[in-house]
This record gives sequence, structure tokens and C-alpha cells, in this order.
Amino acid sequence: MDFTYPQKVLFRHCDLAGIVFYPRYFEMINDCVEAFFTQIGHPFEEIHTNAAVPTAQIETRFTAPSRHGDELMLSLSVTGIGRSSLGLEVTASTAKQARFHCTSTLVYITTQGRATPWPADLKTAFAPYLRRPS
Repeated sequence: MDFTYPQKVLFRHCDLAGIVFYPRYFEMINDCVEAFFTQIGHPFEEIHTNAAVPTAQIETRFTAPSRHGDELMLSLSVTGIGRSSLGLEVTASTAKQARFHCTSTLVYITTQGRATPWPADLKTAFAPYLRRPS
């Protein structure tokens, strides 16, 4: 199962050429991830009182530009659940065209910055979104 997150491209996302300035895509990806955590019952504002979930690795391929007013659909799936890491894949597209493909790894850390195991309830919440090999 994938988590989907709609994102309209706003004026604030665009550069002078009228297309999304690529760092804004990373903000959109983070918004999608944060909404995903809320959807599974573990909002960032609760997690981040005792721990943190930073991105340890991210790789993105931009396949087509997005313009002001475009309606993007971001789709998030879990690609792996480790002891303290979480693999994610996020894609964005319009009804007609793919815009980017991103893979990333999040790490569950203590407030001292050390990797620590995911709580069992979080691992259970991730499981329905785990992409099964086809």
C-alpha cells in the first residue's frame, strides 16, 4: 500500500524561470514524510519530544519540470524496515507525467544523536506500507 499526498505547486516553490526550484522538492518530500507519520498515528511533534527522525541519505532523479499551478501527487512507500533505519521511496507525478523519483533513508535517533531501535509500535505502523517484491 502507498501513502499519497497531494501537493499543488505554489508561487513560492518556483524560480524566475517559472519552474519548481529543486530544493523546494525536498521540502515537499519532507512534508509528505511528516504527513505519513501523522497518518500512521505517530506525528513528528510527538516523536521529536524524545527522539528524532533525520534523513541520513537521499537520492533524487528529476524527470520533468513542474510549473506554478501543477497538481502533483506524491506517493510514498516503505522499501525497508531496519533496526533503526527506514527506507522510503517517494515519487511525484501529475495525471500526465512523472516529475521525480526519490529514495531515502531515515534513522531513528536519541536526543544525543545516536541511532536507536524503532519502537515496536512504529515498526508495526510501517508494515502495511512495506513494498513487497513483485
